[in-house]
Amino acid sequence: MQAHSAAGDSVLPRGRKARAVLAVLALSAPRPVARDFLWRLLWSSRQPEQGRASLRQSLHELHACLLPLGPDILRIGRGSVSLNPDRAQTDLRFLSQVAPDDAAADACAPVELGRLLADLAGLDPAFERWREAESERLRRTARAAAEAALSLQTGYTARLAAAERLLAIQQDHEPAWRAMIDAHIALGDRAAALAAYERCTTVLADLAGRTPAAETCDLLARLRAPSRTGAGRNGSGQSRRGVRLGVAPLRALDGHDAALSLGLADEITASLARFRWIATIAGRTSGDEPDALEPAGRDVDFLLDGTLQRGGGRVRVLVRLLDQRAEGEVVWAHRFDRCAADLLNVQDEIAAEIAAQVDPELLLREGARAAGDSAADPSAYQLVLKAVPAIYRLDEGGFRRAGDALQAAVARDPGYAAAHAWWACWHVFLAGQGWADAADAARAAELAERAVALDPADARALTIAGHVRGFLQRHPDEAAALHDRALALNPNLPMAWVFSGLGEAYAGRHEEALRRIRSYQRLSRFDPHGFFYETALMVPHLFRGEHEEVEAIARKVAPLKPGFASTLRIQLAALGHLGRAEAAAEVRGRLLRLEPRFSIAETIARTPLARAQDRALYAEGLRRAGLPE
Repeated sequence: MQAHSAAGDSVLPRGRKARAVLAVLALSAPRPVARDFLWRLLWSSRQPEQGRASLRQSLHELHACLLPLGPDILRIGRGSVSLNPDRAQTDLRFLSQVAPDDAAADACAPVELGRLLADLAGLDPAFERWREAESERLRRTARAAAEAALSLQTGYTARLAAAERLLAIQQDHEPAWRAMIDAHIALGDRAAALAAYERCTTVLADLAGRTPAAETCDLLARLRAPSRTGAGRNGSGQSRRGVRLGVAPLRALDGHDAALSLGLADEITASLARFRWIATIAGRTSGDEPDALEPAGRDVDFLLDGTLQRGGGRVRVLVRLLDQRAEGEVVWAHRFDRCAADLLNVQDEIAAEIAAQVDPELLLREGARAAGDSAADPSAYQLVLKAVPAIYRLDEGGFRRAGDALQAAVARDPGYAAAHAWWACWHVFLAGQGWADAADAARAAELAERAVALDPADARALTIAGHVRGFLQRHPDEAAALHDRALALNPNLPMAWVFSGLGEAYAGRHEEALRRIRSYQRLSRFDPHGFFYETALMVPHLFRGEHEEVEAIARKVAPLKPGFASTLRIQLAALGHLGRAEAAAEVRGRLLRLEPRFSIAETIARTPLARAQDRALYAEGLRRAGLPE
């Protein structure tokens, strides 16, 4: 729960019961709420006189918080309390409106209804019952509005966005799944349509315990029908949101490992399918070529193939990523050597590492292709691809242009979860570099929540939302829940391990932080974005007093990304504790050139560190390193 003035300042009470009173008033507005209802809701186990006294205390606290906004915003009467509807608005105020166009529909979309007032859970059994009932009421209202909005859309792109909004409210809404699949087919993106059908099947089985209806199966038959034109086979540039990746069965060099070859290919396919933007096409044997893809499998942007051999109790797997749009150019290759004692574990490990390493390579390759495309009217997907590499380069001019591209992508396709997630990630780096203000932090939260609402099963969107919650909003428990869900959905995503590890470090759980962040090294030791992940390792090491280790990592990372302010800040604190004045002076100078106003007071004011001893250790290290107060 958050409450802000028009200027963006927080006006949220400190007490959870006072927050709950504000929540009930906001969700009931403009209707007044009886005082007897409030005390019975929040102090249900107390005697009436005690309950009324506790309510008076919470109302006094709430009044003090809201008074700077004006004396008439909170109306307290003898028998009831209300918020002035002309002075207070909630983010759910448009919930019941049917949006006539995409822009309005984006504004009307609900924000994470399933987590309504999650930070107030457990206050009182009566409040819990009210919270559950209110969540269901809001969900019904939002669903009805979203269903009406979907029925009004005529264009396929608009229907696709409307279907996604409806599925964000009710994941097993089968008519919305049909609308999404049908729109993808009409727009020529057969891979996205097939992926949507598979997601629909999984969701219906998991949540409703049933299989798709006949109307949905008819769409699958349309998908399997031969494409009439070659133009639509990969999806148009305007409609597609990802790449098609074929996975060929590995070629067994000794000719006796066909089962292992197929099993490993299936594991790789399943691991890559966890990345929402990658549509995986599994290869199958065909005719006399046991390792060849069927003809339909050749209709891909990239192909993953390789060889498998065994000897001396070892398994060796060599895998290549080929760009099919560049005449099979090898984009990435890696060799994996494992002990053959546990072949199932070998399959799991190799598949996980391949998935973790292929994802960033595809992002870089597609980003370079998008950057070289001079199309006058790029799609939202192309705009995102252009922006992502520039986020990590961190030169301010290119970084700002990346933000502009992501803003344009969100405007062009309001239902595109990845565009919202990457724009939220851009805001995180903006803050990390010291270039952000309070409005930017609020915008990051809005974008992250919107991304999760649009696609609750997108692990990257979830972990970015978790990092926003932990790093910018300082809600470590909420952040941890989002990170854990992201890792459950995609344990092969290095970003999720690193962001969740940082969340643990912010909360003061430094041993667990190290364990999580080191998981990225197991998956993708030479990740293209390793400078950020290695910097994350410095955080728990610093607060465990391992300052030499911090300095060693910094010396390795700094040459890769000399303008990354986070590396310099943590390194400076470690150098202060080590008493290395000369080295500290050099790092301090570089940091102050990036952030001229950087000081101890500013650092502590914006740090996400939850424990007082961690904040004190950080400040003392910076102080010893010569940073001004």
